[in-house]
Amino acid sequence: MGRRSQEDRDAITVEIGYALVSAAFVAAAGFGGVIAPALALDLSGAAERALTMVGGAVAALAFVARLVHVLWRFPHRSDERPLPSEPSESPSPKSSPSSESAE
Repeated sequence: MGRRSQEDRDAITVEIGYALVSAAFVAAAGFGGVIAPALALDLSGAAERALTMVGGAVAALAFVARLVHVLWRFPHRSDERPLPSEPSESPSPKSSPSSESAE
């Protein structure tokens, strides 16, 4: 296995940052979705504690699932498309001359 270039290390760093931020957002949304009834309704203390615990479990599960999903797909995506600094191998679309019709 060869050394990674600076572009590869930068891409990995950005992907890890994106994975962490998006996982935190998904976890917060999951926790908020579970805890919302406790905030909206007048529930007993035991029910609020239960919803908070379930919300924490949902948030942890959502965080890990999103993190794994994003990072698992990263190596496969880099093979599908070239880096922005690399020229694409697809030919550029040829512009067709516009045909003007004289009427």
